Amino acid sequence: MATSEARNWQQSWQEQVTTRQVEPERKVKVNGQKRWITTGEKFIYSIVSVLTVVMLLFTVSYSISLDSLNRNVQQLEQDVEQQQVQNENLSYKVKEFSNPSRILRIAKENGLQIQNASVKQASQFTAN
Repeated sequence: MATSEARNWQQSWQEQVTTRQVEPERKVKVNGQKRWITTGEKFIYSIVSVLTVVMLLFTVSYSISLDSLNRNVQQLEQDVEQQQVQNENLSYKVKEFSNPSRILRIAKENGLQIQNASVKQASQFTAN
């Protein structure tokens, strides 16, 4: 009986080994399709995207500062024009106040007597 039991055990062991070897095969998915974008391309695209965003921000910042500078220049030009108009008005008043007939009239109103009737403007008189 020992030999028959050994044979039975050997047969059952062989069946177990063969059933283990005949285990259902695992199907390995082989990715036959090529990836649309590789990892390196993703990295390059992300760097290019970041650089593009940075350049756009720089461009917007530059245009804002340029616009601010142009507004300041226009304001300064307006101030210069106003000052020129004021200077012209003042120079006109200087000419008006330095008129010899006005000076003679004010002198007579204050009781001054003019001995020499020829009054000349200082700007017309040149020393030789």
